[in-house]
Amino acid sequence: MAPLKHAILGVGGVGGVLGTLLAHLGDSVTAVVRPAVLTAYPERFHLKSTFGTFDAPVSRAAEVPACDVLWITVKATQLETALSSITNPRAVGKIVPLLNGIDHLSLLRARYGDDSVIAATIAGEMERISAGQFVHSTPFLRLHVASAGRTLLSSTLDGLSKIGLECRFIDAEPTLMWGKLVFLAPFALATTAAGRTVGGVLQDPVWRGLAESCVREACAVAAAEGAQVDVNVVLSFAGKAPPGMKSSMQKDVEQGKPPELDAIAGPIIRQGRAHGIDVSATRKLADIVETRTRTSSKSND
Repeated sequence: MAPLKHAILGVGGVGGVLGTLLAHLGDSVTAVVRPAVLTAYPERFHLKSTFGTFDAPVSRAAEVPACDVLWITVKATQLETALSSITNPRAVGKIVPLLNGIDHLSLLRARYGDDSVIAATIAGEMERISAGQFVHSTPFLRLHVASAGRTLLSSTLDGLSKIGLECRFIDAEPTLMWGKLVFLAPFALATTAAGRTVGGVLQDPVWRGLAESCVREACAVAAAEGAQVDVNVVLSFAGKAPPGMKSSMQKDVEQGKPPELDAIAGPIIRQGRAHGIDVSATRKLADIVETRTRTSSKSND
């Protein structure tokens, strides 16, 4: 198969890390950036990862170019604005969003068609240090893609697996999407509410209790939504997470940025209500995060 043409919409930590690795594999990668920074944006990306150090050439554009795969890697709070860069949807082969949460899938499918969007998730700690400079600091990086993307992306995921990523195709979309959310939401909410790292949350009985209750609530809602999740596996995995790890939500609040609160906590709360499932721990953590967000925003004004 000929090398794929990829476009990356959202060159933050996730988009930068993924774009560098795809270009390192020899595929064509175009980073979609704001017109104001287009001419000054680096033409080579640099990634320092637990898998090694990578440098790779990446093209730049102010609008989404013709491509085989468009990876959408913006924050959920930035999605609507970012989509204005897709000026010719017919020139885009498939859209693979790597946003946190679940609700973005229905939005994208309503706009671009069900067959155009392939569900996927990515998990790991990734940051943009500066334009074109990225860091991946966790010992793991997981890219899971719905089986609908197997034909198009098999060789891509094989290549990324050889670098060190854990890449899998998942048959059941509810399991794919909720499988990430049941871990992400409890610990994004708990670390942000507590203002502590994952290790700090787990060492405190009160915060750990809230996080574990949130895991159980999220898993109950996920099961009601048709996902196959195991609460004990989620709790066990959380205990193995790097103790110094911070969630992206926590970093956003610390920097006075709007967190992805609705995207991450919203599905659990809304679907919990729909299924009559108690999600009081999730609500409590979300309320604390909302309060911390207002306080942080004021202090950064």
